[in-house]
Amino acid sequence: MERYTSFKDIQNDLKRYSLERDIAWEELKLIKSKYKEDLQPLNWVSTALKLTGKYSFIAIIRKLFFKK
Repeated sequence: MERYTSFKDIQNDLKRYSLERDIAWEELKLIKSKYKEDLQPLNWVSTALKLTGKYSFIAIIRKLFFKK
């Protein structure tokens, strides 16, 4: 436990804790909006199309170079 020697020290710590709390709150709001955006169905379709494109490209390369 910290021992304070003056009211100024107490005020400084209270101000710092308040600012840290405000920063943490803003970070939580950013994370919430990011996840909200990521969970939209349009983003799912976009991700699915990207994965399909990558898989298709790999499948074509395999067929071209590894014919059996």
